[in-house]
Amino acid sequence: MLFYQLIDKFLPRRLQTKLSLLVTALLMILVSLIGALFSDSAEKLLREQIGQKAVSVAEVVAINQQIRTGLLNRDVQLVQSVAEAIRYATGAEYVVVGDTEEIRLSHPNPERIGKHFVGGDLGEALLEGRSYASLAVGTLGPSLRGIVPIRDDQQNVAGFVAVGYLISDINQMIHDKQLEILSYVGIVLLFGVFGATLIARGLKAAIMGLEVHEIAALFHERNAIIGAIREGIIAVDGRGELTFVNTAARRYLGNDFDKNLHGQPLKEVCPCPDLAEALHAGVKVLDQEMEMLNRPMIVNILPLDPKRGGLVVSFRPKDELDRLARELSHVQEYSELLRAQTHEYSNKMHTIAGLIQLGAHQEALDLVINESSGYQQLIHNLAKSVPDPVVAGVILGKYNRACELKIELEFDAQNSFVDLPADIERESLVTILGNLLDNAFDAVREAKGQQLVRLYLTDLGHDLIIEVEDAGKGVAAEVVDDLFTVGVTTKAGHGRGTGLSLVKRAVESLNGQMTFSDGELGGALFTVILPK
Repeated sequence: MLFYQLIDKFLPRRLQTKLSLLVTALLMILVSLIGALFSDSAEKLLREQIGQKAVSVAEVVAINQQIRTGLLNRDVQLVQSVAEAIRYATGAEYVVVGDTEEIRLSHPNPERIGKHFVGGDLGEALLEGRSYASLAVGTLGPSLRGIVPIRDDQQNVAGFVAVGYLISDINQMIHDKQLEILSYVGIVLLFGVFGATLIARGLKAAIMGLEVHEIAALFHERNAIIGAIREGIIAVDGRGELTFVNTAARRYLGNDFDKNLHGQPLKEVCPCPDLAEALHAGVKVLDQEMEMLNRPMIVNILPLDPKRGGLVVSFRPKDELDRLARELSHVQEYSELLRAQTHEYSNKMHTIAGLIQLGAHQEALDLVINESSGYQQLIHNLAKSVPDPVVAGVILGKYNRACELKIELEFDAQNSFVDLPADIERESLVTILGNLLDNAFDAVREAKGQQLVRLYLTDLGHDLIIEVEDAGKGVAAEVVDDLFTVGVTTKAGHGRGTGLSLVKRAVESLNGQMTFSDGELGGALFTVILPK
């Protein structure tokens, strides 16, 4: 690592160029080392082969009958002619035949015949009768020569034969071989550089053109973002094994933060039949409630590559989302209440100002007293009959909305919603009350008749009962059978036909029932029964 940091200072910043240079440099070092080793081995092998060849040729000369006869009879002409013929045939630099006194009987240069053999390496051949290769300096220069004793008929050493190859010629042969090896090294390097460039380009394309520092920055940003997300996130491959689990997911699943979950089967870490089915089906799932480790979760599933399989799952406990939804609902109700009151009281103030300007002081005073007493009476009734702040807030908000729409929302003082179980989801009650009252407001506005909506609540017995009745036209016959289906509505405009379907879903989540019939006011009467 330290070595890379040192050389990285001198390398270009671009990943493709850096990778190409590093691979090329490494390849050059490896190929150069291999080439040098191969060249050294080739040189040693060539010298060994030439030495063996020199000995082999010398052995052939030593057993040649003409050479033996010429040596024993001191027939220089015969020995010289046969030795030269063998020299030309074998390509040797010289073939020298001599007696036991080291006097030459043959030599490529006839002037040196009859003179002492130069080199001082004949002892083993003449004294011990051995055959060997020797490196020595003779009259023709340094040479590698094979020396073999010549024996008479009684197997006594009668002389010697030396077959030599000049070192200069051997070096030239080695040089030629080295050039050949070098050419191969060059070809390998050329292909290596080309391959390194292709690899660098392929890697660059595989990482979408990003540089190393950009990848590192993205990695740190990814970790920071995933760490900041409060949703649990897990990634699963096509075999159903975990490839990623963030901190929030470990917390929700109750896993040890130090435990390595990579490669663990999903069904063991998080046994959830719905999740396993989604993994098998490979379909996209949005905001679906699932039971994970006996805890309801809101789950989103996004499939990955269809070929390799796998998916990313994000989830969060439903109770946390319900709490956030409840807080948001409170804010929206408060905002709606302020908006409606601002609008309504603006109209009242204009009316009071007009009455005062006209001198109708008593009428202005009566209007102020009636307005104050009506609103205070509603708040008093709500505080007594509906102590739950969430439900009371919804009703109060809808009351202000009704006042803004010039609709009378009748809330009986005999209503009772005191015995409200703590485990009933307030969000579902908000959905039921809010959508039923909104539908009732729309119904009476379209009817153009009596602008009246009644709300009745009771908690007597073992059930909670909610009744919303309007003075509208009632439910049209053509939509009776599909009234609770998404998109079915008798109202004009886009975005309609979802309220009653949401109500039905909320009622079913509370194991309740919902019916509708014709009401006494001439419109529809919706009744919701929820078990405590």
